[in-house]
Amino acid sequence: MANSVSSKQLSKIYKKVAKKTDVSKKALKKAFAYYEVNQKKQGLSQKYLAIADYTQTAKHKRLYIINLQKGNVYKYKVAHGKYSGVIGGRVKKSSNKRNSKMTPYGFFKVGTRVGKTKKKHYRYLSVKGLQWSNKKVGKPSRVGGRDVIIHPAKYVNRGGRSHGCFSICPEDQWKIFGKLKKALFYSYTGR
Repeated sequence: MANSVSSKQLSKIYKKVAKKTDVSKKALKKAFAYYEVNQKKQGLSQKYLAIADYTQTAKHKRLYIINLQKGNVYKYKVAHGKYSGVIGGRVKKSSNKRNSKMTPYGFFKVGTRVGKTKKKHYRYLSVKGLQWSNKKVGKPSRVGGRDVIIHPAKYVNRGGRSHGCFSICPEDQWKIFGKLKKALFYSYTGR
C-alpha cells in the first residue's frame, strides 16, 4: 500500500459516505479536505478518519468512524462537555480553553498507546490538537495544556456530559480504540 490515500480514492469514499450517512456535509467536506492536505505531514492513519458531529443531539450516534479504504461508516455515541449544552442535547458552545468544561473543537490526531487514568482507572487514547486554536488540547495540564482524552464512561448511554473529554460508551471502547489509533479526529461543533 502507498504511503497515503490518493485523491481519487478519497473522492470516491467521500461521495459514498455523503450519500449514505446523516453526518453534516459541511463537517464531512472539511474533514476530507484537511485529511488530504495533512495525511503525510501529520502521519495520519490510512485506514480511518473520525468525525464527532456535535450539531446532532447526544441521543444520536454522532461519532462517525469512516473506513478510508471501503467507505464503511461505524456510528457510536459520544458525550459533549458539561458547559457546552444540556444533557441529551447538542453542543451550543465549545472551547479549547483549560477548565472550560466545554467540548473542544477542531482537528486532532489520536494517539497509539492505550493508557489508564489515575483517578477512575479508565482506559483511554490520547488526542493531540493539530491547529493553532487547539494545539494545547491533549497536552498535560502541568505544561499548560488541557487534559482531554477519549475514554469510556457509563453516563454516555444516558446522554450525560463530560468535562470536555470525548467520552464513549463502555461497550464500544475496544471497537473504537481499535480503529482510531493515529486517526484524524474532527470535533465538529458547527464553527
